[in-house]
Order: sequence, then C-alpha cells, then structure tokens
Amino acid sequence: MAGAGRKSKYDEFVAPHLARIEHLCRMGATEAEICGKLGVAVSSFNLYKHEHPELSEALKRGKVVADDAVEAALYRRAVGYTYDEVKVNSYVDNNQNQRQFRTVTTKEVPPDVTAAIFWLKNRRPEKWRDRHEFGFEGNIPVRLIEEEKNL
Repeated sequence: MAGAGRKSKYDEFVAPHLARIEHLCRMGATEAEICGKLGVAVSSFNLYKHEHPELSEALKRGKVVADDAVEAALYRRAVGYTYDEVKVNSYVDNNQNQRQFRTVTTKEVPPDVTAAIFWLKNRRPEKWRDRHEFGFEGNIPVRLIEEEKNL
C-alpha cells in the first residue's frame, strides 16, 4: 500500500484504551502501573500526555473519582461513623429443615484523631500547621547572653 503510514505507538497502544485508562485511574492505579498494563514506557506516556489532550482528560476524570472517594473515606474516618453488620445464621428446626435468619447489629467506628489532624492540616493550614510564623513590629530590645566556656 503506497502512502499508507504506519500507526504510531500512541495510536496502537494508548488511544484504543482511553476508557480503560480512565477506569484504572478510578480504581487507584498509578500512571506507572497503567504504563505496565499497556506495554508503554513511562517516558513515552509522559510525552503522550502533553501531545494528546484526550489522554490527559481521561487521566484527570479517573483520578477525580478516586480522589473524591478517598477524601470522603478520610472525612468519615476523621469524624466517625456507624454501619450495620449483617450476619446470616442457620439452624435445623424440629422437622429437620435447614433454616436461616439474619441478625443486624449497628456498629460504631469512633473518630480517628490522626485522620482529623491530617484533614485539618490540609484543609485549614493557617490554623493547624505545625509551624507558626510570628511577626514583630516596633523597636524590641534584645539582650545577648554569652555562654561561659569552661576550659
């Protein structure tokens, strides 16, 4: 076939898999893991992200979903939550028939101090960061004290 150009590696290994790439991001895969699944070098993948906006958009869409889920889970862990634990039990009745019944128990997960601190340091750093800056104005006298050196 004269004039028929060879498909680029992007067209062959990446473009047909944009939906899969988005899905992998939603499931928490790193870009390096995605490259491994596609059989593409990380360096090439990084170039493709700049050359092909549709790839960047697929990555962003998938990552937003995953990041939102983690953020919601972190928030729930920070403030605590309740959930219903369902157990299915079985027994044999007087007629030797197998019977099942469900028990539902509401469980409570208490707030997690570490998750709360992490949340606050990131969401309200001006109030919760470890290092605070103090500014001084005016003429403040400073007295230097020399340490005695024992020889």
